[in-house]
Amino acid sequence: MSIPQVPPSTHAPISGSPYQDPKKTLDWSRSDIERKWGFHGGRFTNPGRLMSMILGVLLTAAFYAAIVIVQQRWPHTHWFAAMFLERGPCPYPTMLLFFWALALLWIKWRKFILQRRALGLHIMPQEPEFVLTPETAREVRDRMCMMVDNPHHFVLFNRIDLALANLHNIGHTADVAAILKVQAENDEAQVASSYGIVQGFMWGIPVLGFIGTVLGLSQAIGAFTDTLTAGGDLAAIRASLKTVTGGLSTAFETTLVALVCAFILQLLVSFMQALESQFLDDCNDVCSKHVSGKLRLQSN
Repeated sequence: MSIPQVPPSTHAPISGSPYQDPKKTLDWSRSDIERKWGFHGGRFTNPGRLMSMILGVLLTAAFYAAIVIVQQRWPHTHWFAAMFLERGPCPYPTMLLFFWALALLWIKWRKFILQRRALGLHIMPQEPEFVLTPETAREVRDRMCMMVDNPHHFVLFNRIDLALANLHNIGHTADVAAILKVQAENDEAQVASSYGIVQGFMWGIPVLGFIGTVLGLSQAIGAFTDTLTAGGDLAAIRASLKTVTGGLSTAFETTLVALVCAFILQLLVSFMQALESQFLDDCNDVCSKHVSGKLRLQSN
């Protein structure tokens, strides 16, 4: 006669030290793009400055090297190269800020992809009858720590862990919802502040373009004065007019380059902000469904 097998308990506590488990589903210390390259990783989706600055400098150098090579191989592209090489000093810092901002957004995007992976992990038991109490909350926290190296490195897990850690001091389910709401507001504020450097660059790039415009117009006006005083000397008139047109080119093309760079950055920032806003909404839905909706606390 066969003995029926008793299925293991879904809510059995997890044994062992979860932080010593070498096999993690999500390992922030190894998966974060900045940590993998040996830099200090910014929290959540906030990119660090050092790695992005190095990438920005390298991208700027590569861009100008490519322009020189293309101009040498295809001389008819001189007009394009002249916009960056022959229009005074302003295009150089403009492109540096542009590529630095691109590096910041790329790092942010890679960190965002890592944060979104947390939505695919089920730290709560999927049974409909599961009830979240101070006792089962401890098991859920242990399970969460088994799946990630540190819950506080992830937006979703950090929010859940803060709520579950305070269950012993909470008397109403509304208190848990309040904690989750406050943490959600903190996460939104942190995400908004992570765009501070990029938004500063988006403001500075057009300013550099306008500075180039002023310098170009000053050069053109000064050369036009020389034209008026040249009299009938055709050679002097031609030389001064050439300086006038060069100054006007500097005035308009530096502004053109700056505005195009700022426009591209604005599109990318808007795209990233939409992605992160949707991600925070998804985190709110998970917390509402699997934390607040599973609580059973005594009311005082």
